[in-house]
Amino acid sequence: MKKLSYLIFLTLALVSCGTDSNRFTLEGRLLNLNQGEFFVYSTDGLTDGVDTIHVTGGRFSYGIDCQEKGTLVIVFPNFSEQPVFAQPGGACNLEGDASRLKAARVTGTKDNKLMNRFRESIENASPDEVKHLAELFVQDHPGSIVSIYLVKRYFITCQNSDYKTAQRLIALMRKAQPENGRLKMLADQVEAQAATAVGQKLPSFKAVTLQGDTVTNKDLSKGRALVCLYGTWEFESTNVVRYLKNNEPDSLKVFCVSVDASLEACRRQADLESVPFDIVCDGKMFDSPLVKKLGFTSIPENILLDNGVIIDRNLTYQQIRDGEYRRKEKN
Repeated sequence: MKKLSYLIFLTLALVSCGTDSNRFTLEGRLLNLNQGEFFVYSTDGLTDGVDTIHVTGGRFSYGIDCQEKGTLVIVFPNFSEQPVFAQPGGACNLEGDASRLKAARVTGTKDNKLMNRFRESIENASPDEVKHLAELFVQDHPGSIVSIYLVKRYFITCQNSDYKTAQRLIALMRKAQPENGRLKMLADQVEAQAATAVGQKLPSFKAVTLQGDTVTNKDLSKGRALVCLYGTWEFESTNVVRYLKNNEPDSLKVFCVSVDASLEACRRQADLESVPFDIVCDGKMFDSPLVKKLGFTSIPENILLDNGVIIDRNLTYQQIRDGEYRRKEKN
């Protein structure tokens, strides 16, 4: 009887482990936030679109199917972001104070522990020091998924992108992770971004807007133009579009590229807010050929043009409000 009971227990345990090995779970507790919600999305395709996490009694629980390592980004109510590194069979815990969300910590896996250490190392660092520390981290941990996140954040999607350093660090990571197809994709993205760096001409393209009109790069080749990448679910990018709608100078042409998965959702939102700009949305999100050609990898991002030449990238919402796109000099 004992032997039979043991076999039943072992069978149940194996079934349970088999199920859990294809899942990633995140649980958390936030002080000073009894009820609420925040959003989570993936920077590398681990999940589709945006999920909502509900907080009840200060606690939350979130789980996804997980076949390989990936990066989730939590967007808190104050719009600060927290990366979470998921892995098959992993279980992590997030704890923090709603009044100090930037100090929240994720525990439970080696990669999240590494990220905690990095965040602690840059708490009092200057922007240049942060980049240097990120570079050192990647050199010390080329096999970690955290390194991929840091290269994207501090050398690719930042305002002052450093594609040369990014390409060198990506090559280092590819040696340590030869089977990681995402790194090959990232290398291709950086190559496209280098081709659309400041001083380069906007690449040739042809796209159809939500209104059914055809737009090409030639339509943005005269005067000042701003190409905005946005998603209806991302706060800062939609704020930029709303601000430009209400404050657009006649001298600036605005062209919007949406990474929404649903064309209908994008169209409804544009109609609801009476967005007057040309909007292109093909429902392919970051796999869109136009998004790739323009070197966009995350939101919010944008490209500032002067007579078809790129003179700046990734202006922040505050810089746009301050009129930086009017004062920027052509190199």
